[in-house]
Amino acid sequence: MTDNHEQVPSRQRKRFPDISSRAYEHPADRSALVALRKLSGFDTVFKALSALLPERSLRLLFLSDSVRVSDEQFAHLHDMLRDACYILDLKKVPAMYVTQDPRPNAMCIGLDEPIIVLTTGLVELLDEEEMRAVVGHEVGHALSGHSVYRTILLFLTSLALKVAWIPLGNVAIMAIVTALREWFRKSELSADRAGLLVGQDLRASMRGLMKIAGGNHLHEMNVDAFLKQAEEYEAGGDLRDSVLKILNVLPRSHPFTTVRAAELKLWAESRDYQRIMDGHYPRRHEDKDTSVTDSFRDSASHYAESVRTSKDPLMKLVGDIAGGAGDLGGKLRDKFMGNGAAPGGSTGTGSSGGRGQGEG
Repeated sequence: MTDNHEQVPSRQRKRFPDISSRAYEHPADRSALVALRKLSGFDTVFKALSALLPERSLRLLFLSDSVRVSDEQFAHLHDMLRDACYILDLKKVPAMYVTQDPRPNAMCIGLDEPIIVLTTGLVELLDEEEMRAVVGHEVGHALSGHSVYRTILLFLTSLALKVAWIPLGNVAIMAIVTALREWFRKSELSADRAGLLVGQDLRASMRGLMKIAGGNHLHEMNVDAFLKQAEEYEAGGDLRDSVLKILNVLPRSHPFTTVRAAELKLWAESRDYQRIMDGHYPRRHEDKDTSVTDSFRDSASHYAESVRTSKDPLMKLVGDIAGGAGDLGGKLRDKFMGNGAAPGGSTGTGSSGGRGQGEG
């Protein structure tokens, strides 16, 4: 581990001294984490696992069976890492490893100190600017303190498989795993924003997400068409497809790639992002004075706006009911049974649009 930013490469990118992770954290990330901490039994499991998890073993495993990024090994990645820490003002540069795995992936794990791991599949897939956004993404996880919960999620997922034969034990573990996955999916949206703050190149971030979805075939892909998929995924189908979307995403640790791209583009075009780029953002030294009530208010406002603007059939129905548009039971019956046309004369039967996005 290194504690300084000596020999940080010269970049024409803005730096954000003392930036708080609150500046880029998605409201859904914060609210999901609060809900997770309130889950019955979570505190007990968290404390027990924090004491029992073999962190030293984890570090030794990567040290012995992966390549540690440094000035001598994967030097270009080491430059990116130090640059990302410099831009986000993360004082202690995390250790980073490259591990042999053809699947493109990256993660930030660790209880006492974060470790960033990149797979060879990802390193070989992305160009320099796309990789810079990924490294910034993982540094964002480190700055937000996400590595602790990610480590526990990995351990509990493995444990759930081992105790599947225990009648009640597995139910309790799976409840916590499900809540952790829900939070982690939201935390990915926050880390994508951190990656954009580091790379400061939206199209590079988009290209990286497209490659993760479709491989190294950029000449066959188009950013606008890719974002259209996200719109079709959200708006397509009827209530049955809305339910299927929820079921499809439950086992996943990451949101669907098109959804991540659409969320990131929306944020990049927002006033919030521009204010950060102009130097107006929450500072780390103010974190201790942050009001939990304000965080709840921001999250509630975000969800209310999401429901209001969503094109998803289920969310539109929730918005109608919340606005006093009528009887919930009758509307659900009509929608599921196919009685009654959707606004604008559409019957809302394009169900394949909602199911077209597979696990990837």
